[in-house]
Amino acid sequence: MTEGPWAGPVPPSAPPERLPQLDIPAPGPQRRLTVFFRLLLLVPHFVVLFFLHIAAWFATIATWFAALATARVPDPLYRFLAGYLGWATRVDAEAMLLVDRYPPFALHAPGHPVRVEVTGDRLNRLAVLFRLILLIPALIVQALGSSGWWALGLIWWLIVLVMGRVPQPLFEASAAVLRFRMRTGAYAMMLTPAYPKGFFGDRPGALGTDAEEAEEVGRVTENLGASGSATRPLVLGTPATVLLVVFLLAGLAGGASGSTSSYTTGDEPGRGPSPSPAVTDR
Repeated sequence: MTEGPWAGPVPPSAPPERLPQLDIPAPGPQRRLTVFFRLLLLVPHFVVLFFLHIAAWFATIATWFAALATARVPDPLYRFLAGYLGWATRVDAEAMLLVDRYPPFALHAPGHPVRVEVTGDRLNRLAVLFRLILLIPALIVQALGSSGWWALGLIWWLIVLVMGRVPQPLFEASAAVLRFRMRTGAYAMMLTPAYPKGFFGDRPGALGTDAEEAEEVGRVTENLGASGSATRPLVLGTPATVLLVVFLLAGLAGGASGSTSSYTTGDEPGRGPSPSPAVTDR
């Protein structure tokens, strides 16, 4: 089943556990006016995604029971959850200043420069049964990376506002955070059996041999047009890797300070102020 950029459940002969892929074009000039009002402009999407998130939560519960019984996700649920994941990822990409292209109000947007490719496969029932427990390490990394990015978000916003574009190290690090967040969501919703990987990017040759990588890049370029993809593979430079460590430390510091604040003010532990809105929380 293929719908736009989405690839649904594949035949048993296909390679198993193909990681979900995020395609974003290379950073280019951004309009300072849209950068200035970026989050305000996205408020309508946040409202719609709030209700879609509720629907996705119930759909995921239904998917869990179906996957536990049949080791696969019913096609209607798969299409909806994959569409929701794509919508949320496009909004996150815009909010994180990775693109300057307003996302459409649609589950599937083949014309948008931010694409998510999810390839379903037969699921392991045991992994489905213990999905929440298995998710804990990935959720911790995802939460620290995302909250750390947003804790320092004012700095990134000012940089892009002044420069009129996203610096390459910031683009790479932000794309790595967003891709890991997307992969965690896909695994949580049982759209893929592949456990989230690649927070610190891909190794050179991650797409296979030189010939296989060239074939993959050619296929993606054909699908995306001249803009191509700057994130498949996503090989990080040293500055981007350092930024990711900064995100993790900022997220850890934010969580610790939030817990301390909750304790000292008499609130229940763990109920401190939440970080900036995270559209794709699962």
